Amino acid sequence: MKKLPALAHKRLFIGLTCGISLLLSLILILGWGIPYIGFKNIHPSVPYITGSLLILVLAVVGWTTFTLVFQITAGVKLWGADKARGLSVKLFLPLMELAGRLVGIKSAETRRSFIQVNNELVYSANQRYAPGEILILLPHCIQWSACTCRVSNRLARCKRCGRCNIGPLLELTEKYGVSMAVATGGTIARRIVVEKKPRLIIAVACERDLAGGIQDTYPLPVYGILNERPHGPCIDTLVSLTLVEKALRSFIHPENLPEAQSGRLNRFNPDLPSP
Repeated sequence: MKKLPALAHKRLFIGLTCGISLLLSLILILGWGIPYIGFKNIHPSVPYITGSLLILVLAVVGWTTFTLVFQITAGVKLWGADKARGLSVKLFLPLMELAGRLVGIKSAETRRSFIQVNNELVYSANQRYAPGEILILLPHCIQWSACTCRVSNRLARCKRCGRCNIGPLLELTEKYGVSMAVATGGTIARRIVVEKKPRLIIAVACERDLAGGIQDTYPLPVYGILNERPHGPCIDTLVSLTLVEKALRSFIHPENLPEAQSGRLNRFNPDLPSP
């Protein structure tokens, strides 16, 4: 399947979001206008009350759409941006998938668009974290399928043979001091999140699982990285170590990065070489 470029994903998300907002607004207006005469028969003030509620709902839909589009295009977080992200996660994604199918857009592309925009919203919140507050969450299919050493429960069992990405990812967790876990399904993933209580998740998965995970864990921020599937879905998948490390460096507080820690150590130990 041909992948859309990054700019196209933004445009797809913005287009579907604006279209859904317009459609919702029209439905609300029709839903209020058709029985307008009947409202008067109940009480003369009922049309004004329902009209005020309609205006309020339209204002929420309009502000949510504007906030999302502005943050996506300008990278600036406005008041109510967190609530807007929540509506995009809980409401807009299912409607976007439905609208996309109606106009011939595959669900995978809609989800890719949603994941990329979600990542930009999470990043533009300008939150930085201590290493212990970050969890890298992996799918079980990233482990070599023929491996006899199952690491779902204990990553320390990994022999780091180099046949899959688990070993190099463990080296990244040791380098940056973050935690990592492998989930065999959505229920296990949720249990891991409850047990570890991270403040940020860097999740690796396919479009469907990432989109579902972002929905399930809201309001906890999730930065999604799509896996690579050279052998097809759900078997011997890969992930770009460069993207994972870039995400770690983007979200870890600068004073907790390895070079900052090394520099601090060197100041107290002048005999150590500079990094």
